[in-house]
Amino acid sequence: MAAYAIFIRNRLDDPDELAVYAKKAGAARGDHQLKPLAYYGAAETWEGETADGVVLLEFPDMDAARAWYNSPAYQEALAHRKKAADYRVVLVQGL
Repeated sequence: MAAYAIFIRNRLDDPDELAVYAKKAGAARGDHQLKPLAYYGAAETWEGETADGVVLLEFPDMDAARAWYNSPAYQEALAHRKKAADYRVVLVQGL
């Protein structure tokens, strides 16, 4: 069953660190099966805090998403994202 990782950027603090993150996160894709469905496109907040940016990734299942997120390559990229911005990240199972 498909799973979706939703990255919601609340605030950007360091664009240079985010650029490093983007490069490393792209390389961290490796052989992981993920499909970008949305990448910082136009977003409209209907409820709650306004999002500064949103990314939506599709994975074959929850285990595949966890394997990518917990991979050494993505964890290296993640350190830069945490320096760059404040995010909320949610993993949700599809129907």
